[in-house]
Amino acid sequence: MSNDLPKVENPVLIVEGKHADNERLKAESDYLRGTILEDLQDRMTGGFTPDNFQLIRTHGMYQQDDRDIRAERQKQKLEPLHNVMLRARLPGGIINTEQWLAIDKFADDHTSYGSIRLTTRQTFQFHGVLKPNIKLMHQTLNSVGLDSIATAGDVNRNVLCTSNPVESELHQEAYEWATKLSEHLLPKTRAYAEIWLDEERVETTEDDVIEPILGSNYLPRKFKTTVVIPPNNDIDLHANDLNFVAISEDGKLIGFNVLVGGGLAMTHGDNATYPRCADDFGFIPKEKALDIAAAVVTTQRDWGNRVNRKNAKTKYTLDRVGAHAFREEVEARAGIKFEDSRPYKFTHRGDNFGWVKGIDGKEHLTLFIENGRILDFPVGQFEGKQLKTGMREIAKIHEGDFRLTANQNLIVAGVDPKDKATIEKIARDHGLISDKVSNQRMSSMACVAFPTCPLAMAEAERYLPGLVDDVEAILEKNNLAGESIILRVTGCPNGCGRAMLAEIGLVGKGPGKYNMYLGADLAGTRVPKIYKENVDEATILAEIDALSARWSKERNEGEAFGDFVIRAGIVAEVVISARDFHA
Repeated sequence: MSNDLPKVENPVLIVEGKHADNERLKAESDYLRGTILEDLQDRMTGGFTPDNFQLIRTHGMYQQDDRDIRAERQKQKLEPLHNVMLRARLPGGIINTEQWLAIDKFADDHTSYGSIRLTTRQTFQFHGVLKPNIKLMHQTLNSVGLDSIATAGDVNRNVLCTSNPVESELHQEAYEWATKLSEHLLPKTRAYAEIWLDEERVETTEDDVIEPILGSNYLPRKFKTTVVIPPNNDIDLHANDLNFVAISEDGKLIGFNVLVGGGLAMTHGDNATYPRCADDFGFIPKEKALDIAAAVVTTQRDWGNRVNRKNAKTKYTLDRVGAHAFREEVEARAGIKFEDSRPYKFTHRGDNFGWVKGIDGKEHLTLFIENGRILDFPVGQFEGKQLKTGMREIAKIHEGDFRLTANQNLIVAGVDPKDKATIEKIARDHGLISDKVSNQRMSSMACVAFPTCPLAMAEAERYLPGLVDDVEAILEKNNLAGESIILRVTGCPNGCGRAMLAEIGLVGKGPGKYNMYLGADLAGTRVPKIYKENVDEATILAEIDALSARWSKERNEGEAFGDFVIRAGIVAEVVISARDFHA
């Protein structure tokens, strides 16, 4: 495939103007150290100063508070119940059983919620860690070979990879490249080790280059990288800045097609922001992957918008300077020319649930974890499900490892056939396997939103289970039982739940109100278009009912919901994100 990329006449390579304040704090941070150590000693508050509030993100943490009790604490003239959420670095999502048992115990002993959350970034999060336990958290992770370096902030974040890399030799090699990319693009500052692990500082001189790839001011905005193996787009590559699509011959990895400039975040009411699919730059041999990765990152480092953070992501840089010029700069920096892309096709996405046999004769069990929340549920809709206990019991006897997916699910990988029945029994006894889970529920996803995310405008995780109940009933009513629609809910437009790659995407606008988007495809290569704005839950269900009825009666054989709503003229297809998305 040839790779004709858009050109821009007289492109603006550097955006002039007063830099965003984040640029000041990064420049003054002494390579991400700031005054975090001093803040840790201040027990008069559970939070961090404004600058450190931002800097701790590059150490993998977000300061949050429990929004369910915020108003009550204000009445009592108390500050919000500040705590941190930590996101671990887990390239490719692999975690061994010793590590799992360690994070399970920490969640029990030192978090407010007691849960382990699996995220769309193919890793796990702790929520509700109070300031006195933050250093212990990092040291606990370090004791079992884990960390949270660069899982948030203006850096390259956790590198995703198509799940279960022992299904084939190709999967294994792709995972190895994910780990290489993660290490290559990590910050080189020793700030993390000094602050959290009590490592002594090694002094440097002004001539020392501390960050050869990320630079002294790091990136203009967050940056996300993936490795994906067709035909399953299970990591939603178009949500990411840099993607390596594995190309194989005779089952062996020979190289990658490189796609640049995807991203889903936007701002309500700001037409200068929009979701965007990545551009295919072309093919490279695998041994050039690290050079190309560094070249893409440094080009974005130097050309990205440091004036307006809302337009600072790679996708906006490509649209401002032209993808053609960006690719030429990458080629010059990497010392390699992209070849024409090799043919590939995505036919589906998501996870394959149940047992899969690997090439080594081992078995692999993919478990559906609704909303990625691993917890023993004492009351409510999930009463009786002891997911956390079940995973702990499996970890105690399992001789393989676990693989977290980019869809908030979990794979028990490398199971000896003799242990298969035992592990399945544990999983069933604790609610980790249920034959009653519908295709629709397995095709639905939400971000965390309330009560922990400070950006949430509407419910997402807590809203989704009941919403799926209603959608299941609608599908059955319209003779669509067994069918499914890729349904995703996010509490705000920042993209964590990847609603902008859903056949039906609901994006929080306010309490109980959402913007409703329609029209992504099953392969995850098309963003949806707005259908209804600022609608309540009753209206959403009425619209899904009416649309499902039409889909049932009017669709072509095998036609997916997202393709139907475009063919039927219900929404227009988004071809070029900026122009078509807001038109």
